Amino acid sequence: MRKTLGWLLSLVVLIGTMGAAGSTAQAATAAEPAAAADIKDQILGIPGMSLIEEKPYPGYRFFVLNYEQPVDHRQPWKGTFKQRLTLLHKDVSRPSVFFTSGYNVNTSPRRSEPTTIIDGNQVSMEYRFFTPSRPDAANWANLDIWQAASDQHRIFTALKKIYKKNWLATGGSKGGMTATYYERFYPRDMDGVVAYVAPNDVVNKEDSAYDRFFAKVGTKECRDKLNAVQREALVRREPLEAKYAVAAAENGWTFTTVGNLDKAFEAVVLDYVWAFWQYSLLADCASIPAAATASDQEIWDSIDAISGFSAYSDQGLDTYTPYYYQAGTQLGSPDIKQPHLGNLSRYGYQPPRNFVPRDIPMTFQPGAMADIDKWVRDNANQMLFVYGQNDPWGAEPFRIGYTARDSHVMIAPGANHGANVAKLLDGEKALATAKILQWAGVAPAAALADAGRAAPLAAPDAELDRRDLEREPQLRP
Repeated sequence: MRKTLGWLLSLVVLIGTMGAAGSTAQAATAAEPAAAADIKDQILGIPGMSLIEEKPYPGYRFFVLNYEQPVDHRQPWKGTFKQRLTLLHKDVSRPSVFFTSGYNVNTSPRRSEPTTIIDGNQVSMEYRFFTPSRPDAANWANLDIWQAASDQHRIFTALKKIYKKNWLATGGSKGGMTATYYERFYPRDMDGVVAYVAPNDVVNKEDSAYDRFFAKVGTKECRDKLNAVQREALVRREPLEAKYAVAAAENGWTFTTVGNLDKAFEAVVLDYVWAFWQYSLLADCASIPAAATASDQEIWDSIDAISGFSAYSDQGLDTYTPYYYQAGTQLGSPDIKQPHLGNLSRYGYQPPRNFVPRDIPMTFQPGAMADIDKWVRDNANQMLFVYGQNDPWGAEPFRIGYTARDSHVMIAPGANHGANVAKLLDGEKALATAKILQWAGVAPAAALADAGRAAPLAAPDAELDRRDLEREPQLRP
């Protein structure tokens, strides 16, 4: 798709010009072409596509859809499942963005940053095995990065017949990983990739980069304050676990998957520092209590607000079983030392296996991320990676090698896991915006001549552009 078709278009024009003189009379009497079918009818004309609902939004058509996918793309005769997706339709004359969160799809109208920049259409896909996009009697071996990329490829292939202009892939966090893996397996589909805050855990057993990150992030004062609250929570394990038991009874939380309340409690506490830097800013350190003088309730409230005590209950884990399964089979997961906890930790950073029901088998594939990492270094073409300076997940980022083409890694100063192009320094923000416009084929002449004049083409829309960031446990990017 990144090859110019100019020569072919010139040939078509030449042939049309040669035949024009002889066809003038015919053209004069030919019937006017029929009006194009309504976009909903065109979409539902795709085999396997069905409508869940259409929601009105000014200036757009928004559809929630199901698309029939093979359970196993290598053996498509072995059954299908329905995968949810949404389509924010602007106009078939505009470029399109393929967005993935890597989790459930949001069924409300939303617009990713690249979609705003290029003023285009947006297709958003629910990741396979996230309910309801899960095969009946699921064979979890069919949940891997290649199968998910193949889901995207089939959706793109079907919709490209309607949306013929350029396409970009994008996503944040696990969605940024998903966009990157899609590019690795189907490099001819997209005209560019914008991957936000995408972790790249190449060697799962080597996590010292995270330890180095936590030794330097923010200020020493803030790091010491967070570490002290985390340590104090383990010192006060007994009274805080009593509170946890009461909260569990009130909310109906159970702990069968992780094993017991004690393991869940420690997992939440050990997330505390990571989760702060993932979702908060340095200025938010002012709200952290002083551990030495804080009451049990203040310690509880701070841990709950940042880590969330529901996270490792069966009810909190259930939605994210597909993620933890992938973390334990291909994606990898961090394991940091946290020496300030001394011997207070009983379990350390617990592995993904602890967060997936035992009746689901898991075997780690150490070569999966190494393959992705090498491919990106050597073959990246029109790919942009954006990271936040203070985001723990950026400690192991994607990197671009010498043989990559027109690809970039940029870091937003002081930003967390919500880093985006708008938060970059002015020069990089302008360059990133210009590249996105160019890759989409809609860069104005002024932006082509001077990247500093590049700007989003769509007007801001507070509702469409709102990012619905979930509070995610540390192990989920």
